[in-house]
Amino acid sequence: MFWQLLVGGLAVGCIYSLIGLGFNLIYSASGLMSFVQGEIFMLGAFVAFTIHISFEVPFAIAAVLSMLVMFLFGMLLERGMIGPLLRKGSKQIHIVLATIGLSIFLQNFAMLVWGTDIKNFPSAFGETPIRIGLVSIIPQQIAIIFVTIACMIGIHFFMTRTKMGTSLRAAAQEPMAAGVAGINVPLTVGLAWALAAVLSAIAGILLAPIYGVYAKMGALLSTKGFAAAVLGGYGNMYGAMIGGLIFGVVETMAAGYLSSSLKDIISFGVLIVVLFVMPSGILKVKAD
Repeated sequence: MFWQLLVGGLAVGCIYSLIGLGFNLIYSASGLMSFVQGEIFMLGAFVAFTIHISFEVPFAIAAVLSMLVMFLFGMLLERGMIGPLLRKGSKQIHIVLATIGLSIFLQNFAMLVWGTDIKNFPSAFGETPIRIGLVSIIPQQIAIIFVTIACMIGIHFFMTRTKMGTSLRAAAQEPMAAGVAGINVPLTVGLAWALAAVLSAIAGILLAPIYGVYAKMGALLSTKGFAAAVLGGYGNMYGAMIGGLIFGVVETMAAGYLSSSLKDIISFGVLIVVLFVMPSGILKVKAD
C-alpha cells in the first residue's frame, strides 16, 4: 500500500509543483502574486479538450495548440492588464485583487461556454493499469511524472543556459540596471507570465484525464500550488518542485492511512509547522 500511495502522491505532487513553479516565475520576474493560475489551469484543459474532442485533432497537437493559446493569454494578461495597472501606480494588493477578479470572471465564463457538468477527457496513454510487483500504476500517472520532470529540466536549462533566461533573471534582480544594459525588461516580465500560464496549462492537460474537465477544477488546486510554492520557498524555482512533491505525498499518505476527509487538514498543518520553523520555506527565496 505504501508504494501505491507514494506513486499517487508523487503524481499529484508533480501537478502542485508545476502550478507552484508558475507562481514562483511570476514572483521572481515581477515581485507580484497572481491568483488566476487555477483558472489558467482550467482553461488550458478546456482548450485542449475542445480541440481534441470537438475538432478531432490528435491529442499531441491539441496539447501543443492549447499551450500556445495559454502562452499568448499569459503574455496578453501581463501586457494588457498587469502592466497598465502598474503604470497607473497600482500597488501589489491591487494586482492581487485584479487577478482574483479575473479568476472569478474566467470561472463563470467557462461555465457559460462549456457548461457546469464534468467533461470526460480520455487519456492518450490508455486506461489499463501497469503492474510493477504489487504496485498498480495508471499510465496517466507515469505521464504526469515524466512530463513534469521534462518541464522542470527545460525550465532549468532555459533559465541558466539561454540568453533570454539570463535576461529574465537579471531583470528580476535589478530592473533598472538591466534596462540600462539593453535588456527589454517589459518583454522579459511578460515572458515570465506567459511561461507561468503554459506550466499551469500543462498541469491541467495532464490531470484532466484522471478527474475530468470542469469550470471549478482549478480552484482548490491553485491554492495547493500556491501553498507548495510557499512551502518550498516563495520565489525559488527549485523550492516549488520540492514543496509540491512534499505536499502531494503528505496529502496522499494522509488520505490512504487515515481518512480522505483529513488530508487537507494534515497537509496544510504540515505547511504551517514548516513555516513556523523555516519562515522563508525549505529553500531560501533567492537561489539563483
